[in-house]
Amino acid sequence: MPYVITEPCIDVKDGTCVDVCPVDCIKTTPDDAMFYIDPDGCIDCNACRHVCPVDAIFSTWEIPVGQEQYTQINADFFRKK
Repeated sequence: MPYVITEPCIDVKDGTCVDVCPVDCIKTTPDDAMFYIDPDGCIDCNACRHVCPVDAIFSTWEIPVGQEQYTQINADFFRKK
C-alpha cells in the first residue's frame, strides 16, 4: 500500500522526502502548494515518512480522519499529466 502526502505539507514543500525516495516517486511543480507521491511508483519503503518535518506522510491505511481525500489528490496529480 503506497504512502500519501496529506494537508500538513501544503505551503511547506521542504523536499527532504524527495531526497530520500529510492524510486523518485515524489513530485511537485512550481505552481503546486505541496508534494505528491505516485501510488504506482511507491514501493512502500517508509523512508519518506521518517524524514518529513511536518508529519504529513501516511500509509493509505493510516491516513488521519478528515485527510482521506489526499489518497485521490496524490493519485490525480500523476494522472493529469
